Amino acid sequence: MIQSNSILSVLVFLVSFVAVAEDASTQDASTQDAKPSAESLISQEKKEEELVSPPKAIEGWDMLFDGKTLKGWKVTKFGGEGEVNVAEGRIVMDYGSPITGITYTGKPPRIDYEIELEAMPIEGLDFFVGLTMPVKESYISLIVAGWAGAVVGLSNIDDKDASENETTKFMKFDEGKWYKIRTQVRAEQITCWINGKKIIQQDIKGRKIGIRPEVELSTPLGLSAFETRTAYRNIRIRKISKPVKEKPVKEKPEIR
Repeated sequence: MIQSNSILSVLVFLVSFVAVAEDASTQDASTQDAKPSAESLISQEKKEEELVSPPKAIEGWDMLFDGKTLKGWKVTKFGGEGEVNVAEGRIVMDYGSPITGITYTGKPPRIDYEIELEAMPIEGLDFFVGLTMPVKESYISLIVAGWAGAVVGLSNIDDKDASENETTKFMKFDEGKWYKIRTQVRAEQITCWINGKKIIQQDIKGRKIGIRPEVELSTPLGLSAFETRTAYRNIRIRKISKPVKEKPVKEKPEIR
């Protein structure tokens, strides 16, 4: 009887061991299924690139960045600026103390134009796009992710910056993600889009337009980032036609 009980115990142990092993194998397989493969991650990254990054050469647009050098640009001497390099078709700006930037050395249009670029916050705490641009005889800056990374707006309107005028918006931005920025400047209105969504449409007729003193060296056209590592690519600009004002239709007198 004792021998039979021993054999039975061994059999029970073996059956239990096999069941546990099979369960562990099943869990490992399900865990592996849950983890995305390297190929899927690469595929996803390519899809994101296709969605965000359009072809570099687009009819009607003038490219301001050749993807290889800083030709047409100079590093802005803010004092305390970080290094600026070109790699893999993008401009990479390192941390500034507090600001790093580049300034266009050409002559951009001052009215009736659009500027478009793609920007990516790599790491940091504040704005990764400070786009300073002409508006007639003055300048204005589009700030993206300012004031600790959440504020979008135009600086300045009537001496109020992007955090305190009617263009102020609050948005979340992810590090390592590209964002398409597009701005249209007309005589009486400035419109801004992020990833195709209209964020700002601001009438400026009769308003005082200006910039904060920190970015005066970014004029006439410049990009800057505040304590944030940033990458830019596909920077381009184009002139647009003046809006056509519809003439009022004169009603013909009724003939009786």
